[in-house]
Amino acid sequence: MKENNIIIYSTADGKTKDGMVWMNQNQIGVFQMNKYDKYKDSGIDWIGEIPEHWSDVSIKWISSIFAGGTPSKDKHEYWYNGNIPWLNSGTVNQCYITEPSELITELGFEKSSAKWIPKEALVVALAGQGRTKGMVAQLGFNATCNQSMAAIVLNRIIQSRYLLYWLQNNYQNIRNLGGGDLRDGLNLEMIGSIKCPIPNDAEQTAIASYLDRKTAEIDELIADKKRLLELYEEEKTAIINQAVTKGINPDVKMKDSGIEWLGEIPAHWEVKRLKYVASIVLGKMLTPEDKGGYQLKPYLRAANLGWIHVNVEDVKEMWFSDREIEKYRIKKNDLLVSEGGEVGRTCIWNDELKECYIQNSVHKVTVNDKCDSRYFLKLFYLYGNKGAFDLIVNRISIAHLTVEKLKEVEFIVPSRSEQTSIVHHIETQCSRVNAKKNRTEKLIALLTEYRAALISEVVTGKIKVVD
Repeated sequence: MKENNIIIYSTADGKTKDGMVWMNQNQIGVFQMNKYDKYKDSGIDWIGEIPEHWSDVSIKWISSIFAGGTPSKDKHEYWYNGNIPWLNSGTVNQCYITEPSELITELGFEKSSAKWIPKEALVVALAGQGRTKGMVAQLGFNATCNQSMAAIVLNRIIQSRYLLYWLQNNYQNIRNLGGGDLRDGLNLEMIGSIKCPIPNDAEQTAIASYLDRKTAEIDELIADKKRLLELYEEEKTAIINQAVTKGINPDVKMKDSGIEWLGEIPAHWEVKRLKYVASIVLGKMLTPEDKGGYQLKPYLRAANLGWIHVNVEDVKEMWFSDREIEKYRIKKNDLLVSEGGEVGRTCIWNDELKECYIQNSVHKVTVNDKCDSRYFLKLFYLYGNKGAFDLIVNRISIAHLTVEKLKEVEFIVPSRSEQTSIVHHIETQCSRVNAKKNRTEKLIALLTEYRAALISEVVTGKIKVVD
């Protein structure tokens, strides 16, 4: 490929966009762009060359940089019924800030180190900054900010919108100045030391306008793809709901299930409380030390449970007696059900670890040999989706799905062979949807990567958008 080409996937409908040449629908295309005639070394490691007529300068020489302040949190008169916009570092995730985090009073403003920041200025999170866009944003109104943020008020040499794209593009390089970790802090001196290429005023306007337009187009495409993902999830839920409640024979005779939210089910199916088709064990209390003859073993807590799949990336250990090892050990095809938090969240154990146990925020549900645990996994997913578990827990404080409550939940029970057929049907149909979902997720990743590449190429002059 020529060095001034950018690779991107096509739009879903295969239509061309300005400057894009598509090979095939949903295939790789080439973004053909112009370059400047002459380049020079920028002297900045992460930039490389810039157009020969561009200059470069540290931000401190082209702006006023200052931090904000926070009125005392325990002073009622500083915070309530105020009219002065105040920002915390979470607002930088908006990219263009349209609403304040809080409104402080004039007295609170006077009694703090907060300063007024003019509209269109930039604000930067000095600590706890988020990812990609989550470090710098432009103000849509006059405001103040807290001490963990820096305001950059630019002079006439450089335009805010151009610098915004420049700082966003160099997010990781700037974060590295503070150590590279999400929680590592930048300071005003570091911000001021950042060098930025300076095109002339007309080029800055052209670059900012071009990127406003193109990133909006890409963001719209990404939003469309994310809406598709939501539709795919809805389609999967509909497939599961239909199969586990109505079966896969459209001509079967139906009857009232007796469960108000469930409606009719096949006439030959049974309705049974969970205690009649499965054994239920709540995990053990946390034991942080050896009580004599105990063994240190890995265990799962509610945080490890997702819907359908278990997460074993962060598994902790505690001490178990020989009796507890026998009682709380998880075996293949056991269902793991969240006792608290998002009650009823269920996944299936597929021997992700050689040996593992459960803490008392997790139920182990072992269905009998007349049941297929995979079918009951789908049932639990349906019940959770319909809010059936939420209806039976006490939400005065933290919700808890106790053993006593769980064992009394009524489930619909076809024959074992029919359960297995339903599972096969669901997996076949959902695999088709998952294939479409995977393609869409890859396309979102490519569009996101393309967006970043386009900004990088434009703000460093690798692509010429003037004229």
